[in-house]
Amino acid sequence: MTRLFPLRVWTMIFATTTLLLVVLPVLHLAVPEASSLHVSSFWITLIGKFMCYAIVALAMDLIWGYTGILSLGQGVFFALGGYACGMYLMRQIGRDGVYQSDLPDFMVFLDWKEFPWYWALSDSFLGTVVLIVAVPGLVAFIFGFFAFRSRIKGVYFSIITQALTYAAMLAFFRNDMGFGGNNGFTDFKRILGIPITAPETRTALYVMSGLTLLGALVLARWIIASKFGRVLTAIRDQESRLMFLGYRTIYFKLAIWTLAAVLSGIAGALYVPQVGIINPSEMSPANSIEVAIWAAVGGRGTLFGPLLGAFAVSGAKTWFTVAYPELWLYFLGLLFVVVTLLLPRGLMGLADTLRGRSAGAATRSAALETGAQEAGS
Repeated sequence: MTRLFPLRVWTMIFATTTLLLVVLPVLHLAVPEASSLHVSSFWITLIGKFMCYAIVALAMDLIWGYTGILSLGQGVFFALGGYACGMYLMRQIGRDGVYQSDLPDFMVFLDWKEFPWYWALSDSFLGTVVLIVAVPGLVAFIFGFFAFRSRIKGVYFSIITQALTYAAMLAFFRNDMGFGGNNGFTDFKRILGIPITAPETRTALYVMSGLTLLGALVLARWIIASKFGRVLTAIRDQESRLMFLGYRTIYFKLAIWTLAAVLSGIAGALYVPQVGIINPSEMSPANSIEVAIWAAVGGRGTLFGPLLGAFAVSGAKTWFTVAYPELWLYFLGLLFVVVTLLLPRGLMGLADTLRGRSAGAATRSAALETGAQEAGS
């Protein structure tokens, strides 16, 4: 049986997991705030948010890096999962709102008398979990079925997915949709009856994000190493030849497309309680384009590359939007151009190139030393 990862990769995963999911939470909860070793809530929230982004980047890698489907609409599925979680969190507020009503404040303000029918399962945690998985998955399945059956691919598919995310954003901006309009959901109080701002709650959400990322990575590696994964790679490289051999490629593409949407929805659900807000801006086409940039910068078709790209680009965005907010979009555009022209395999490709050069130099040095010894004898 083939290993999912080589031993050195498992060692790296174990070290990274221990640092992120054991060391940092302990430094956050057990070390006093006055200590220089204390990890603040800001960093726990920030890294937790980056891990949610990394899950979306991994989902993008499955459909773009391995299947050749460039989607510019992953932000829709991320936001749908976030809204499903947000509905549950809004119900957890209860009568602690401004109007002291069972309905959220924005519904009372708009003179709503009861919850819409599509809020039905959001009153329970398990029902919300069903919504988080089912809603993005169902939307992706329906959209993908008609798109793939019509053999829409390439740039045309990318444009349609971008139109999808833009249409969804405009729809969610409407107050009569029952999702808070342009303000969305915010001011969350509790989750499972526990104060959402408590350090223990933030740490638990942070650890859940990390474990979900690790689980998604192992699942993705298992898929890529299987026959199903080899078919996906063949679809990327030569779909017409695969169809000639009798494969119904529509079902393979639909399966991985739906799975990527579900992963993005789960990431959105973990993201919302950590940042404390969800609104239609999460569906903006620019956000979906950023997801593609994460995969491209890190190195698509590598699994680890998109994770690296999500952390690197999101970290740069965090710094730029504070220090030089007017320069961020220019930097992002320049970064994409540089990666496209000079680093087609992304940061992972650069690391492989440097490692190859180092190995080549060592081999040449050993050969010269051996030659010198033979000449001396």
